Amino acid sequence: MPKMKTKSSCKKRFKVTASGRIKAGQAGKRHGMIKRSTKFIRDARGTTTLSKADEQIIKPMMPYAR
Repeated sequence: MPKMKTKSSCKKRFKVTASGRIKAGQAGKRHGMIKRSTKFIRDARGTTTLSKADEQIIKPMMPYAR
């Protein structure tokens, strides 16, 4: 059997945690930060884990992620 391919966009954007959840950067912080509230900017620091529904979309694209 040939190797399965990992989606290039996924390997650049997502990591898998030890418990199997998908870790991703926070969205909405590239530009227009003046109109965002201080609370939004503070809460959107670092990374976040994806919801279960989003995980089901991403996991098939990363067959070798553990």
